[in-house]
Amino acid sequence: MKYEFHTHSPEQTEKIASDFADMIKGEKNAFIAMYGDLGAGKTAFVRGLASVITPGARVKSPTYTIVNEYKGEGVSLFHFDLYRISDDDELYSTGFYDYLSKGICVAEWSENTPWAIPKDAYKVKISKGVSEFDRDIVIEKD
Repeated sequence: MKYEFHTHSPEQTEKIASDFADMIKGEKNAFIAMYGDLGAGKTAFVRGLASVITPGARVKSPTYTIVNEYKGEGVSLFHFDLYRISDDDELYSTGFYDYLSKGICVAEWSENTPWAIPKDAYKVKISKGVSEFDRDIVIEKD
């Protein structure tokens, strides 16, 4: 499975994510590994996911807290920022592995922890386009 999109605004990025969330919301333990440069729109994508999975959640980047939890009806969304994680001991100390069976996990900066990404993860790659708000988004799963 592979989907490719081009967006021109953060709102369009959120819409792609909300459509994707509609596809996976029945999966109680999905993992979404996110890849992209600083400012690429990863948190905007998570806002779109949350709008479907945990409506009303106020999504913000978990840069300093490592994980933000958003409770929904029947499923929760766990939003990780792995930017500052450098080894498995640090990742383990966050409780990361315990979250994998508790709901839908989405991890920004997954390129920093390739050993920890489940084999059946969805991979979302966001890259900046030519103009300020243009984004190329690739969603795939092996």
